[in-house]
Amino acid sequence: MAWSTRELAELAGTTVNTVRHYHRLGLLPEPERRVNNYKQYGVSDLVRLLRIRRLVDLGVPLGQIDDVSHGGDSTPDALRAVDADLAGRIAHLQQARADIALILQGSAPADGPRGFETVASRLSEADTSILHIYTQLYDQEALDDLRRMVETESDEADAEFNALAPDADEATRQRLAELIAPALAQHLADYPWLKDPAGRLPKGSQATQETFVEAVVELYNPAQLDVLARASMIANPPPDTPTEG
Repeated sequence: MAWSTRELAELAGTTVNTVRHYHRLGLLPEPERRVNNYKQYGVSDLVRLLRIRRLVDLGVPLGQIDDVSHGGDSTPDALRAVDADLAGRIAHLQQARADIALILQGSAPADGPRGFETVASRLSEADTSILHIYTQLYDQEALDDLRRMVETESDEADAEFNALAPDADEATRQRLAELIAPALAQHLADYPWLKDPAGRLPKGSQATQETFVEAVVELYNPAQLDVLARASMIANPPPDTPTEG
């Protein structure tokens, strides 16, 4: 019995292009050709192809197929490495499923920041963007704290801040800053690391500070930046300057 490349591929449950790829890699030897120059495969070729497919299905990289197939000393280590990789991929998929469940449960945007699914629907575009950046800057404990902060913030104050026009007048800015300041002061009391976040920045404080400043300046308009600065001063005023005696 002799099979063509297409027939061999169908028997092995793969494609002609895959068979040709294995030939190019030297995993599957080129068979003899018929008088018409077409390849003709036999049982040994089919078995070799099925063995390759078995290892591929297990996740063995193509570059290690030959060694593993021959059962060399490195085979156990190669299989353990594959198993570790599969475990990581399974964990990633399980996390993705958990995230999707939270997104569906909270009707949250699918592209919102991870870990904020329960509050994502109430976030402005700017807040969502800044939190996306935070997920790359802060450690997990800090991100959990940030989520709790968002959960306790006033919807009214958030709505007014998000709608604040770039040319908002002085009185409006000051009133909004005074409205936001108590919650900010409470956050500073509940989460002292906010005053010195260096310990929560795995990537280093300098690069993080530069990223934070650039992001805030770009994502919020001048009036909003002014309100944030005023609210910060009210919530955490600088210590009094000592009086010269």
